[in-house]
Amino acid sequence: MRFLSMIRLDESTGQKPSQQLIDDMGKLMAEMMADGTLLDTGGLRPTAEGVRVRLSRGKLGNTDGPFTETKEVIGGYALLQADSMQQALELTRRFLQVHGDEWEIECEVRQLDENCGAPKP
Repeated sequence: MRFLSMIRLDESTGQKPSQQLIDDMGKLMAEMMADGTLLDTGGLRPTAEGVRVRLSRGKLGNTDGPFTETKEVIGGYALLQADSMQQALELTRRFLQVHGDEWEIECEVRQLDENCGAPKP
């Protein structure tokens, strides 16, 4: 089963990862890629660089970032391969623990619905 772990953070803190965190995260990601539990991962650019596209009553509209009404935003993601929600949560906990005591972040973990979307090649 595949799970999406979405990293939520308060982007107003301006916190940047230390070199130690980058190195530790690189080791963890390499390990998880090698064992097949991490399928893909990435960080997202700040909301100031984003655009929201909305469909409302048949009309499309855009809103340029930053999105002031939002405090916590999705700052990144990890696409996980796991046998259960419990295993996906354990993988996510490993990711969070690498951050140590200096960070205030959380992850929302949700299973992908394999029965919708585009067919797999």
